[in-house]
Amino acid sequence: MLLKRQGYPEEGEIVFCTVVSVQYNSVFVKIEEYDRQGLIHISEISPGRIRNIRDYVKEGKMVVCKVLRIDQAKGHIDLSLRRVNEREKRQKTDERKQEQKAEKIIESLANQLKKPVQKAYEDVSSVLLPKYGLLQSAFEDVVENNESLEKTGLKKEYAELLEAIVREKIKPKQVILTGTITIKTYVENGVDLVKNALVKAKSTKKTIGIYYLGAGNYSISVEAKDYKEAEKQLKDAVAIAEKTVMADKTALFKFKKRERD
Repeated sequence: MLLKRQGYPEEGEIVFCTVVSVQYNSVFVKIEEYDRQGLIHISEISPGRIRNIRDYVKEGKMVVCKVLRIDQAKGHIDLSLRRVNEREKRQKTDERKQEQKAEKIIESLANQLKKPVQKAYEDVSSVLLPKYGLLQSAFEDVVENNESLEKTGLKKEYAELLEAIVREKIKPKQVILTGTITIKTYVENGVDLVKNALVKAKSTKKTIGIYYLGAGNYSISVEAKDYKEAEKQLKDAVAIAEKTVMADKTALFKFKKRERD
């Protein structure tokens, strides 16, 4: 990756590291974002007793670590592998993938401007990273909020072309909520009643989707820009379907929302 931060990481920060050397009771790593060396003591590799440290780490392996202590005077950075939970590891990995995509956009910019990629990256990142922390965050601001990169201080020769590339490569985020509607009715016009209820629910928004699952069960989904809006649209659609179905006092109507991962 092209991303390189100045100075030292903060205590508690989650960082990507490459294993450089594995010793008997410690591991030396290169902290990728800061281009500095750190150390993981064997006690911070994994909970419990470790018989062979190489069962957990090997030279060249990429690992996600937490910064424990920093001694800038000595240049020492102590790290932990075992204190990084799965959520933090997944979040850091996703962040890295997104930033790699952002760097690909900078490559496209450099190619179109006929500039070296490193030069284009430095010119753009020196302006955007202090404000956003990550290039991907800046690019999402362009897509989601129509942010002007020129107003952030980026040179016009970069800003206009970069915004065009960003809008081409990055689509607005969408939140998708789903659930299952169960309907039971035994009246003569039951089929028409159910059909009418689902048509009304689907017509509340173009982003509503309803599909038959079988045995009186129907999948309902909604797509929106944020969770709050998606939840409102789903709630409104289900309410209309329920109201229509319950015109039959003997009908059964249930809705179960699928919880987010």
